[in-house]
Amino acid sequence: MENSVLDMKIKGTLEKVRPVLQRDGGDVEFVGFEDGKVKVRLKGACGGCPGATMTLKMVIEKMLKQEISEVKEVVRVD
Repeated sequence: MENSVLDMKIKGTLEKVRPVLQRDGGDVEFVGFEDGKVKVRLKGACGGCPGATMTLKMVIEKMLKQEISEVKEVVRVD
């Protein structure tokens, strides 16, 4: 699948996660997709939260992998 189409699918899926993060004062920003890895930036309260890694893997990565077969991993960038 073409990256621009994948980018749109990834962004759409992240939109489903954002309200959960925003409720706790955080947010997620899509940075890019390459070689099966989705790069995101955690913002607001999520940026310095001790539970950020768990949120990244158990919420964001889990949902993206369920909805988009090309996604193999989600990584955090600063």
